[in-house]
Amino acid sequence: MKTSRSALAAILAAGALLSAAPALAHNHGHQHADADIVQVASGNDNFETLVAAMQAAGLVETLQGDGPFTVFAPTDDAFDALPQGTVPTLLRSENRGQLTTVLTYHVVAGRVTAADLTQLIRDGDGHARIDTVAGETLTARLVNGNIVLTDAADRQVQVTMADIAASNGVIHVLDRVLLPG
Repeated sequence: MKTSRSALAAILAAGALLSAAPALAHNHGHQHADADIVQVASGNDNFETLVAAMQAAGLVETLQGDGPFTVFAPTDDAFDALPQGTVPTLLRSENRGQLTTVLTYHVVAGRVTAADLTQLIRDGDGHARIDTVAGETLTARLVNGNIVLTDAADRQVQVTMADIAASNGVIHVLDRVLLPG
């Protein structure tokens, strides 16, 4: 279900704080000053699962709020890489709490650009601790010029595109789904 995969990706993206290193791809040419995070994610075919997940978790209205939010958004391919059956299981109404935790683990309060995150990493002697809306922490490092997040499961997740602007925050694209502890 591509629609479900996109919604989940959008929610997950919203839950994390990230700044991208200079070597990361930036999306400065595609600013969406009039569109909120949900509208930006919904308008991107790579976030169908994330958008579906946001809808299933009841997070659409929150992520359309004033914010600002920084969302670390996994792509549909990132959701597809999860063990078979994970996404459909998370999207079931009885698993709404677990889905909400996963998605808010990808959201950080405030607007954090790639340059901001890179500076935090440099100021932190090579790493930065990022508190998510889910109440858990991610660790950010620069690896070969790219921002890499480490989640509670000690998985390495790379930011593949940074600084997709929205009216209420910023989105950073991830190559994998972050998993809370």
